[in-house]
Amino acid sequence: MTLMWDNFIQYRSQIGEAVGETFAMVGIALLAAVLLGLPTGTALYLTGKGQLYEHRLGYGLLNGAVNVIRSFPFLLLVVFMIPLTRLIVGTAIGTLAASIPLAVVAIAIYARFVEQSLLEVPRGVIESARSMGASKLQIVAKFLYVEARSGLVLGLTSSTISFISYSTVMGVVGGGGVGDFAIRYGYQRFETELMAAVILLMIVLVQGIQFIGNALSRWLDKR
Repeated sequence: MTLMWDNFIQYRSQIGEAVGETFAMVGIALLAAVLLGLPTGTALYLTGKGQLYEHRLGYGLLNGAVNVIRSFPFLLLVVFMIPLTRLIVGTAIGTLAASIPLAVVAIAIYARFVEQSLLEVPRGVIESARSMGASKLQIVAKFLYVEARSGLVLGLTSSTISFISYSTVMGVVGGGGVGDFAIRYGYQRFETELMAAVILLMIVLVQGIQFIGNALSRWLDKR
């Protein structure tokens, strides 16, 4: 344990930089999940069978796109998207470039969580909203989202943990991050204690995120 701590102190500046890179990638992914994944998941729900905007073709296209992205091996997706990444940010190397495929996966992952959370809202909520004369937009914003808010937070929490896991392979495109640091400094240099320290850091980080997400979800759940 002492040797692990000594290694951690010795490489603290590099570890701090790696943590910053991970936070940058995950932060961009979270932003994409909320800004694009939330409306995508809502559209999946609304165009589903028996819903407010039922549309078989629209749902089929959205559902197919989400399924393809979620089932695509992530490392291969990163490589496959290199031309698009280069077109968007001007380079295929670096933390910002690595964030592009991660953001695409984030949208698909959270969209599915959103759809599932909205499907768990009782149909009676929608019927009650209709009886009060609420418009379709009001039903979504003031009833569905409010009733599903606890599940939406839990979904975002689980998504965030997935994003952190995905970010660990971003060294393949020079994205850096904690996972890349563990491989370069821990595994390749045979410094097992340093790699164990980084793994412990990741575990603490994930547990902290899960704890905060669970607490916020319980606070929002008024049922």
